[in-house]
Amino acid sequence: MSKKKATSPSFEESLGELETLVERMESGELSLEDSLSAFERGIALTRSCQQALQAAEQRVEILTARTPDAATEPFDDDA
Repeated sequence: MSKKKATSPSFEESLGELETLVERMESGELSLEDSLSAFERGIALTRSCQQALQAAEQRVEILTARTPDAATEPFDDDA
């Protein structure tokens, strides 16, 4: 019998779930216990997203280091 390896959700999936949790919590319709559970899940999702962003930033740094004349610039989100 083969076991399926649990895969981590993608950054986009985690972010989507986090947005849904925030909406549910902001609605004010959750019980205290449900709010605490949602908050715990939100913290875990936030950490997961932060790790994914840090890994992406490291990859960009590594890739741009291979091109000595490439300068990194801050990302401006106009959205």
